[in-house]
Formats: sequence, C-alpha cells, structure tokens
Amino acid sequence: MRALVAAVCIVIGVAAAQEPPGQTPPAQTPPAAGQAPATPAPPPANPNAPETTTREETPTFKTRDNLVSVPVVVRDKQGHAVGGLQQEDFQLFDKNKLQLITKFSVEKAGGKFGRKPDSPAPRPGEGSEGLPADTPDHFVAYLFDDIHLTFADMVRVRDAAQKHMGDLKPTDRAAIFTTSGQTMLEFTDDRDKLHETLSRLMPRPIAVNGTFQCPDISYFMADLIQNKHDTTALNVATQETMICANMDATMLTAAQEMARAAAQREISVGDQEVRVSLLVIKDAIRRMAAMPGQRTIILASPGFITLFDVQSEKTDITDRAIRANVIISTVDARGLWTDPTFDASRPGAVNAYIGQVKAGYDRDAARAQADVLAELALGTGGKHFENNNDLLAGFKDVAATPEYLYILGYSPQNLKYDGSYHALKVTLKAPDGLNSQFRKGYYAPKHLSDAEETAKAELQEAIFSREEMHELPIDLHTQFFKASDTKASVTVLAHVDLKHLHLRKVEGRNYNKLTIVSALFDRNGNYVIGNQKLVEMRLKDETIERRADAGFTVRSSFEVKPGTYLVRLVVRDAEGQMMSAANGAVEIP
Repeated sequence: MRALVAAVCIVIGVAAAQEPPGQTPPAQTPPAAGQAPATPAPPPANPNAPETTTREETPTFKTRDNLVSVPVVVRDKQGHAVGGLQQEDFQLFDKNKLQLITKFSVEKAGGKFGRKPDSPAPRPGEGSEGLPADTPDHFVAYLFDDIHLTFADMVRVRDAAQKHMGDLKPTDRAAIFTTSGQTMLEFTDDRDKLHETLSRLMPRPIAVNGTFQCPDISYFMADLIQNKHDTTALNVATQETMICANMDATMLTAAQEMARAAAQREISVGDQEVRVSLLVIKDAIRRMAAMPGQRTIILASPGFITLFDVQSEKTDITDRAIRANVIISTVDARGLWTDPTFDASRPGAVNAYIGQVKAGYDRDAARAQADVLAELALGTGGKHFENNNDLLAGFKDVAATPEYLYILGYSPQNLKYDGSYHALKVTLKAPDGLNSQFRKGYYAPKHLSDAEETAKAELQEAIFSREEMHELPIDLHTQFFKASDTKASVTVLAHVDLKHLHLRKVEGRNYNKLTIVSALFDRNGNYVIGNQKLVEMRLKDETIERRADAGFTVRSSFEVKPGTYLVRLVVRDAEGQMMSAANGAVEIP
C-alpha cells in the first residue's frame, strides 16, 4: 500500500544570533498545581548584559500531557447547532466522576483569512491583509474505503461524490484519498483532475477471490469462532463444510478443522484490512493538519468491524483529529439498509437453516460496521449519514461543518497510566430541549508523554490552525520585494506591545521569553516555508518606559517565487504561557 503523504512539519534550523548572545534566560515562578516544575532561579542580573537577544531554537513549551480534549456540538430539536453557551453551562464526567473543566473554547464555522474591515489598502511593497476571493478556507478530503466497498456501492458513492464536487465553492479545496492507497489526488481546485481521479476508483480488497469459498465465513463469523469460541457459529460452519465439500458424518472432525482453518484465514485478512484502513485515516489526519483552514474528512465506507485489540488505535485517531482541528464525517455507502435476516435464500446459503443463521450474523455485523462510522464522527464533531439512498444529500449534509463547536479540556483526577478505558459523558446544566454530541471515551496512556515531543506537536498544531488567538498583544504586518520575475523576498513583521506583556522583575531587570513562529502557505494551502525565533528579554525599567508606546518588532524574511501566499504568525510567551496567532497574506504580482 502506498501511504498518504504525511503532514509537513516546520523545519527548525540553527541560525546565528541576530544580536550578541545574552545571559542564560531566567526561570519561571513556581507553577500552579498541575503545571510542569519551574526551571532553576536565574543568576544575578549582569548590568552589562544585552536587554534582548534573538535566536532560532526548538520550542520547549510547558504543557500538561494528561489534558483530554472533548469536542461538543450542541443541537436544538431541529438539529441546528447552538451557540452562545459558556463554560459554566457544561458538566463533564470521566468514569461517572465530575471533572473540573480547565480549558474552554468555541470554534465558529466560516472563519477565514482576510482583511479587517477598517484596515487601509496596502501600499506598494506591503503585503495585503486580505486575499483574493478564491483563497482557500475550507479543505475537504474525500476518503473512499475501496478496501471494503463493493462494486455496486462504489459506483453509487462515486457518482454522488462527483456531483457534490461540482458544487464546491471557489474557496474550497478538495483531495481524494483511498484506504488502499492506490488512487490519490492532493488538494486542488482543478475540477477536471478531481473528476478524472474519481473515474479511476474501484474496489481494491486486500484478498481478491472471485470463487465461492467452502465454507463461506464472514469476518464477523470468523471472530465468533476463533476469538469468542462461539459453539453455534462453529457448528454452522462445520455443517456448511460437510455439505459443500460432500463429506459424510464420519468426517465431522475433519470438517470442523476445515471450518476453523477457514475462520483463521478470514481473521488474518480481515485484521489486515481493518488495520490498513485505520492507518490511512490516521495518515489523512496528518495531511489535513497542514492545511490552514477548516478541515473536514468525509469517509465514504460501508463501515468495517473493529475488534477489541484495535480500540486504542481508534481512540488515537480521535485524539489526533481533535488536536489537529480535523472533523471526520462519515457516509454509509450501503444506503438504505435491508435486514438480511429475512433473506434466507441469499447467495451462498447451502440450506435454509444455515442461510437464516448466517443472515442473523450479517445483521449483527452490519450494525457493528455502522458503529465505527458513527464513533469516528461523534468523537470529532462530525456527522454520520446512514440508512438513506440519497448519497448526494449525504455528502452535502456531512460536508457542512457545525456552526458552533465547543472544545472542553480537563485533566483527569488521579489518572493512572494503565491503558484503561475511560467512559465520558457531557451534560448541560439547563438542557431546555437541547442535546449534545461528544466523544464517548478514551484510553489512558500507558506512559508519560515526552515533554519535548509534546511541545513540538503543540507548536505545529498552532501554526497549521486557522484559529486566531489574542492572548498576547501582537500585530502582524508583511512586506515584499520583487527582485525579478522569478525571485522575491517576503518579510513577516511581528510587532509586540510591551504595555500589556507580562514581565517578571528580578534584580532590576524585567524578564520574559517569546517564541515567534512565522510560516507561508501557497494558494492551495500547502506549506511552503517557515521559521522559529526565540526572543529573550531582560529589560531595564527605563527601557520599558521609553519603548512602552512603540513596542518592538521581530522580522523574519523568506526567499520565494512571486505569487499569492497565506501568512501565519504564532507567538507564545514563557511567563504567562499564553499564545496569540494571526493570519495575513502577501500577493506578489
């Protein structure tokens, strides 16, 4: 299988200091309960030390590795998403224990990069704060489960997707992925390429066998025989083996062994298909995490059965999607469901009794297949469309992101790193006819997360997010210089207001440390280039007083080709552990 292209990470290089190196940066004050331990106290201030130094460095944010995020969509009786709720309106339970919600945010659909209403038009050489009308703000990945889809279902879901793609807006970008990895198209606004790629979709099961199997055992039935030791399932498979292989009663033991062997083969193939499908979904999330806008994965699938040993992998997918602000919505490609229990004469049934029993297994399997689709959607704030033949309406329904998405964060009380399952429940203190959609649980980690890797992940998630944050007083400006038809330079200016920046006083100096990350994306939202700078401040009182109104500006320059670029700026401080993020644009003719 050809794996999906993983999300691009920012390359953090080591550059020469822009100013003379300063003293070792001061440590933070003792943390509040639950925060990471503070670093050692700073040495006595050197009166001759420079007041600011700037260098590039890997981030070392202090994060709480046991923070659990729970996306919640609240809907009214008509199914419309409800906004205006506050943190105190929610109650969150972990294993039926009420938890303290320590992080709360609201994401609204429709947010995009653009010029503020009162912003003046840019002068020559300055970057525009707005973008052309077709600049992408919504990325939709169509993920077709060609491993599990039948030919008939593939044709119907492919036709519906083709019609839906014809209605995409100029600000939408679409990609096509498949669970087999054999048909792919990266994000584009080229409708011809999208339609051509769709036309090449076909079922690609891992095990291809067009002949009737003796006995004919499904993955669900094989699980009953091999893993759950279900005697009824084994007896039915044994009876079918004796009939289809023309065996008499004296060969019962041999027939039973043939049935077990067939079940084991089906388990091996089914396990591989499920694990590959989950891996591709995870890779699609990684790819989506690098897109600067609303992010939606539409999984078109008949569903697939997930056994207990992959439950933690599903939880990992949900966690990754939540961290990357990716919504997974699902379309059950089987359409209107027909209960196979009433179809005792279905193909492959060697007699009415065996056909009826196996139809019952198929009914249970069909429900289990739908469960995984609903679980992925509910856990990430998406929608699940099922039991309806109007697949075009399904694509339209699930492609629309919820107008309001609440993110509740908490740190579980007395969390044990034992891999155990934690059931979640979210309620409203005053329901008033409202209902909430949320993830149903998660698996506790089996070990502590690596602090450095967690910090890098936090930084990457922020730079690839579309959300603007205003916890720190910063402004984003851009400039460009066009050297030729093929060469240009872009400068990103991060202006920091000193008057509202938290500073810690130590021996006559005012300390803080800012991590500033700048990145450029192309018109299709693909990452182009970026860097990170660390600004260490040891400011004297007279400097703050003199520069209070002016603040200071940190510049980052990039060599690029002329074109339209999306700009993302993220700033994080060490003292207050707050973050701001701003969006902008540069259009170089």
